[in-house]
Amino acid sequence: MNMELNRWRILIASTLINICVGAVYAFSIFALPLTNVFNATMPEIMMAFTINAAISPIPMILGGKLVDKGGAKTAIILGGSMFGIGFILSGLATAPWMLYITYGLIAGIGQGVVYSATIGNTVKLFPDKRGLGTGIVTAGYGGGTIVIAPIANALITNNGVQSALVTLGIVFLVVILGASFFFQAAPVGYAPKGWTPPVVAGAKKNGVNIPWNEMLKKPIFYVIASLFLIGALSGMMVTSNASVIGQTMFGLSAATAALYVSLYSLSNCLGRVFWGAISDKIGRTKCLMVIYIVIAAMMLTIALSTSVLGFAVAIVGIGLCFGGTMGIFPSIVGEKFGMKYYGVNYGVTFIGYSGAAFFGPRIANSVAAANSGSFTNAFYIALVISLIGFALTFVFKAMENKKSTTTISKIA
Repeated sequence: MNMELNRWRILIASTLINICVGAVYAFSIFALPLTNVFNATMPEIMMAFTINAAISPIPMILGGKLVDKGGAKTAIILGGSMFGIGFILSGLATAPWMLYITYGLIAGIGQGVVYSATIGNTVKLFPDKRGLGTGIVTAGYGGGTIVIAPIANALITNNGVQSALVTLGIVFLVVILGASFFFQAAPVGYAPKGWTPPVVAGAKKNGVNIPWNEMLKKPIFYVIASLFLIGALSGMMVTSNASVIGQTMFGLSAATAALYVSLYSLSNCLGRVFWGAISDKIGRTKCLMVIYIVIAAMMLTIALSTSVLGFAVAIVGIGLCFGGTMGIFPSIVGEKFGMKYYGVNYGVTFIGYSGAAFFGPRIANSVAAANSGSFTNAFYIALVISLIGFALTFVFKAMENKKSTTTISKIA
């Protein structure tokens, strides 16, 4: 089907929406002031963020279901409303347990539904530039912290943390619902003008379309989910500890460390666009191979370095690769399992990321606690895991080649 629509306008709206929901990763800005408001410990407050991250596959699947049924815009409105309201109610909370419901569950579900809808719709709108399209839209999500953190900090300084949460919640509601007017669900079978889908030997007339329950029966799904987990693991280790690493291992002040956190976030954001575009040129598998090798090199660099320059180089490299992981896997899922059930399929595959979000920070913090605050051994663990990921890409490539050979043999 070839229909006229402004897909770039939709992409811009999706990216703006993702900048808003990407604000969940600015929670560290709110955490310390909230401990003072509630007279609570940091672990008690951070539990709200943990819940938010842990439930991510559930709203991703819910949002994906809406996308698959042509309800991407409905998902944006529903999820965006929940996200904004979750922030507002977080500002009205009077105890940590209320944050678990408002920030953890309500905002968390809203965020996941929106993120699933923006990615799923973009993949369908850019069949010719999937890597670039998903790279840009996920860059908005990754860059949310860069945009929101200084605004949130200023609001907290002037009006207090609870007022800041309420204000941001209202702004998110207005921006997301406003951007939804420029959002349009991708038509079924959409193909941009002048583009002809590539002919793959042995492919079915309407392409491959595998529902989630059949996807789970295929060994290649578990390889993809494992690659996703490995690619995101090092990024999640650094995301949660960049400031602490800079201060404890490289002697940075808190203010200077915060600048390096911003540098890491910027690298993460740019990596999604850069690696997404590169993967369109050289292929997803080759791109992943390079990413895992770069991660290993950067982990070795930060483990051996005693200079701030080495720290800066490492976090830029890790940030770029973490962003690349997040930008590439949406395209891989679409290409391997089809677009008809893409929304739910990607939500299920997102369990790989959730595993990284759960294990990455815990590995880093456990190792640091056992080594007087030093993260060095955690870096070596991440290095080994990234090399396992590199080896696994050859398994992935072999499975792809076997599938192609089998398909060609059947039609010969």
